[in-house]
Amino acid sequence: LAEAEARGSKDAAEDGRIECALEGAKLFDRTCTVEEMRGADGTILIVGKQDVGYRRLQITTDGRGVVSADGALPATVTIIDDGKIEVAIGRDRYRLPANTGGTK
Repeated sequence: LAEAEARGSKDAAEDGRIECALEGAKLFDRTCTVEEMRGADGTILIVGKQDVGYRRLQITTDGRGVVSADGALPATVTIIDDGKIEVAIGRDRYRLPANTGGTK
């Protein structure tokens, strides 16, 4: 089961889908999307919320992971597993792949 979940998670990340729990939901599902944009200010992640908008997150280089890039609510980042973080913004939560080991 763990191998199947890991394979599903990898496949979803490769096709741009991530796990999310929106509007205070307790359970996560793999319905949100993520796209990466590179610009003069660094790398921005555009996280889509099931056709109801999006959030912009800037990848940081100071160990925080990501910060809110759209000036709205602040992002709270928690490491939940090796290579994965959970980002909470307001009542929404997103699980993103991340370099949590500092050496990758």
